[in-house]
Amino acid sequence: MTSFDIIPDIHGQFDKLLGLLDQLGWHKAGGSWRSPEPDRQLVFLGDFIDRGPNNGKVLEVVRELVDAGLARAIMGNHELNAIHFHNVHPDTGDAVRPHSVRNKKQHATFLEEFPVGSERASDVIDWFLTLPLWLDLGPCRVVHACWSGDAVETLQEIATDGVLPAEQLIAAGRTTDPLYEHVDVLTKGPEIPLPRGHVFRDIDGHERSQARLAWWRTNAKTWQKATISVPDPQELPDEYFTADVGSMLYPEDAKPVFFGHYWMFGRVKLEAQNALCLDYSAGSDGPLISYRFSTDAPKLALGNILDAEGIAFVDNASGQ
Repeated sequence: MTSFDIIPDIHGQFDKLLGLLDQLGWHKAGGSWRSPEPDRQLVFLGDFIDRGPNNGKVLEVVRELVDAGLARAIMGNHELNAIHFHNVHPDTGDAVRPHSVRNKKQHATFLEEFPVGSERASDVIDWFLTLPLWLDLGPCRVVHACWSGDAVETLQEIATDGVLPAEQLIAAGRTTDPLYEHVDVLTKGPEIPLPRGHVFRDIDGHERSQARLAWWRTNAKTWQKATISVPDPQELPDEYFTADVGSMLYPEDAKPVFFGHYWMFGRVKLEAQNALCLDYSAGSDGPLISYRFSTDAPKLALGNILDAEGIAFVDNASGQ
């Protein structure tokens, strides 16, 4: 039997990480991390940095666990953004990700600890470049934001175990790069244009004509059901979406996939039988949770979710 403790977006919340690892049975002895069981492994879903105050401490723990062979980690959009923020375009010499006020604000806590051009920043950016964009663990899959079969199929031709060559990953930060959309959908998720004439207002009051696709909601049929991060779903058309949108939904017969990224709130819901978002806003005031996936019990079950207090924030009444 093999089991995985799958942990989503930590966002610099060191205390939450230590509390969760302790609850799961992971501990240090003699200066080295120890697994609670011989065949158990940790899997991190990316977004280790930004927002929280202890980016360096989080990265130190994660890297120790990975280096010891006790954990595997994938890249989140915040690691990808950091790579592009700290690297320059080979032709222009400008940062691939502009050093705008907005981007500096998003990276504020990371930049405090890892200033651009510093030796410390260079070291951790080099480590980010070793992270895969996805992992197929055999009985299950993990990705940061969206499992796109098209993106995985395209990128695996040049990737090694989900890791893109550094030069190509950096180049993919430009919207004109042929790999941009594939890298973007895996780390940030798909957005879809609404039918002509339809818009909604986001949490900041901005009017938008595109919405995030809840690609894991296999049974969704309408625009209102197939989108996420829309404060008032009633603003969306209550009608069936088009076939091209439906083709982007995760297949019902595909193996289980775990992901983070979406900042869910409240109690954990199992919205699909083979896909589960684990990000419940630990980067803010939400819990850092983990899912225990075992090859002996491959069917998703809400009872396998724990937080640092040993409490499953689960709504057992919530269905599809």
